[in-house]
Amino acid sequence: MIKVGVRFPPCGRADQVAEEVRRAERNGFDVAWIADSQLLWRDVYAVMAVAATRTDRIGLATAVTNVVTRHPTVVASGINTVAELAPGRVVLGLGTGDSSVKPLGIRPTTRAELRSAIGEIRTLLSGQEQVYGERRLRLRDAGGAVPVHIAASGPRTLELAGQIADGVVTLAGISPETLGQTMKAARAGLAGSGRAFEFTAGAFCKVTDDLERDAAVLKPICLHMATIGGQDFLRVAGIELAPPPHVPEVYPDMVHAEDWKLAIEHASKWVTDEMAVRFARTFCLFGTVDDIVERARRAVELGVTGFYLRHVGNYSLPSELIESFGGDVLPRLRALEGTAR
Repeated sequence: MIKVGVRFPPCGRADQVAEEVRRAERNGFDVAWIADSQLLWRDVYAVMAVAATRTDRIGLATAVTNVVTRHPTVVASGINTVAELAPGRVVLGLGTGDSSVKPLGIRPTTRAELRSAIGEIRTLLSGQEQVYGERRLRLRDAGGAVPVHIAASGPRTLELAGQIADGVVTLAGISPETLGQTMKAARAGLAGSGRAFEFTAGAFCKVTDDLERDAAVLKPICLHMATIGGQDFLRVAGIELAPPPHVPEVYPDMVHAEDWKLAIEHASKWVTDEMAVRFARTFCLFGTVDDIVERARRAVELGVTGFYLRHVGNYSLPSELIESFGGDVLPRLRALEGTAR
């Protein structure tokens, strides 16, 4: 079965976010991906714990946490606590840090460090002893293994995910070109191991009959891709965009802007309306119900096993997305896979 999940920025009280997670569960979604960035939002594990007590079926996943601002022992304890409240429903999403790390001037996690940390976390969750200096320590009341998914876009991190993780979450959009490349890299890591592996494709999503109007909200995201060196990614959509200078007027950064209208205004200096539409059509699930179902169908044919849906916004909950996608698109996807609920 294809797992359809929604990203939740924990931008309000934990109980308020939990109620939206319960709304997603009622609307048939499979996973609530809870974002983690300590200066932007409430604590991810606290929110997940409350959501665990308010729901019965939906999966709960970190989207994504890191092992820089959170020591691996802290990550193990946090995810173990949530898994105790929602047994069998929890996924540990891990990445290199991004907005939790970079604004502090701290170096993100290397692949070698991520590999080591995942091994450490798994050892602790299994109840076994882990060596720290001259001591051997264990996690008290360890509840057992939790699936680990790595957030990755680059080929070497994707390959690492295939080698050691239970799944990968990619934010490279849903175009056949980028999905083909990312899946090839992850499968190289799997190397015929035969292990069960989940490939979750992340995409910004909006059900709309006016793409030209609504694609403008994606301009800061498109510009962000150029900022982080995603020119080859953008060229897939026919977008030529040089890396822009830093925009200090937009806090804390373009992709996490507190004032999204201001971010669009500044991004429009580089990103045209036409570019935004191309970005939406190539990488996002923006469009009519028929458009979205068709793009999702093509992604599944390429091997995608799940979707990580994002609304445009970091300080609002995805209520509209849950209702529109859950009401109009999700039943069509279930019908396509022959498991309509």
